[in-house]
Amino acid sequence: MELAIKIFQFILSISILVILHELGHFLPAKWFKTKVEKFYLFFDPYFSLVKKKIGETEYGIGWLPFGGYVKIAGMVDESMDTEQLKQPAQPWEFRAKPAWQRLIIMLGGVTVNFFLAWIIYSCLMGINGEKIFEAERITTPLHYTEAARKMGFQDGDKILTVDGEKQKDFRKLALDVLLSDEITVLRDGKEVTFSTNDDGKALAFNNPEPRSFLTPRLLPVVDTIAFKEASNAGLKVGDKILAINNKPINFFDEVRPIVVPYAGKSIDLKVSRNNETLDLKVPVSKDGAIGINALKQLDKYNNHIEYNFIGSIQRGFTLTIESLTYQIKQFKLIFNRKVQGYKKVGGPLAIINNMQVEKAKDGSFSIDWSWFWGFTAMFSVWLAFLNLIPIPGLDGGHVIFTLYEMIVGKPVPQKILENAQMVGVIFLLGLMLLIFGADIFKIITNKF
Repeated sequence: MELAIKIFQFILSISILVILHELGHFLPAKWFKTKVEKFYLFFDPYFSLVKKKIGETEYGIGWLPFGGYVKIAGMVDESMDTEQLKQPAQPWEFRAKPAWQRLIIMLGGVTVNFFLAWIIYSCLMGINGEKIFEAERITTPLHYTEAARKMGFQDGDKILTVDGEKQKDFRKLALDVLLSDEITVLRDGKEVTFSTNDDGKALAFNNPEPRSFLTPRLLPVVDTIAFKEASNAGLKVGDKILAINNKPINFFDEVRPIVVPYAGKSIDLKVSRNNETLDLKVPVSKDGAIGINALKQLDKYNNHIEYNFIGSIQRGFTLTIESLTYQIKQFKLIFNRKVQGYKKVGGPLAIINNMQVEKAKDGSFSIDWSWFWGFTAMFSVWLAFLNLIPIPGLDGGHVIFTLYEMIVGKPVPQKILENAQMVGVIFLLGLMLLIFGADIFKIITNKF
């Protein structure tokens, strides 16, 4: 049931984004009296699931859920149908329209994606408000892992700025650091600025939890017990861990490194409870955990912000720009030789696997609509960014050729357009196969 809901969410989100993106091409094409031959959700090689012709346009749903398309007469597109291009241009064809009209048609999809994200973020801010984990209120020292120390951090550092900017939300601070070039910290009472080391980023990025290299240090006071074995051993909420196997514990982040080597065995815990010191023997799971946490200490740093109508629109816009900025910056990690971020790139199967659902007390699952719409907004920005990349086969490729024509004063030769489109389609198909192959490999090796 959980998997079915995740798949449904993915298909619903993609369907919304594809239909609206293609409408962004379809509507200006109609406004400029350009013939649209097909409007499809998903691709339809060999056959379609549903199709109906209304007027001059065939509307349908394909069986291959990789996106969708509008087929505009007189345009070199992914269908590679060039027969009509051998004939003289007709007034209703794309190629017969002025360059500025063709540019608007091609930019329509990404424009809709951008405004869709803005609208969704604005609605979420107006309805739910925003939860901020206020970085400036954190008074406890930060825990820096080996990855963080390789980047240039030292224990006791207080982060002041990342690339010259302050980050108010601590939950985004780790991502900012991963994408940064320069960090300024307060170290031993002095401001110190250093360039982040790619070796440290690579170590952090290849961790199952890439952002865990940077966390507030918590007191070792138990506020959650997830394993009944720990409760049966006598551990209680409120216990302060003093030592594990006679090793003193000062902060909660020191617990796991000591516990992990004893996976499947037991450890000796010395705890303080009601001014009394107790010795407990607690079993460790095969995964190297005892099932305790201290995260509720962070609740005092959480702040809920509510927005009025105008405020929600303003915040929705800044979140859209922020999301776009993160998408662009992440490309640095994907193509970074040391970080090798491409290894973390996932396709549809990875996205489905990471979809979030709500689990009720009775064990049933349902859609978390707030998360769903937040994901859809983020993915809408992502699709806008990807489509603007100047690769033939994407909107960005058509835009580049059209801008060239507007600047030079003459169109790119038809043969060059056809060859470029062919190369672009082959490249994109190869990329899709590579991403799907990576997904399948992760499933086989259980690395999702």
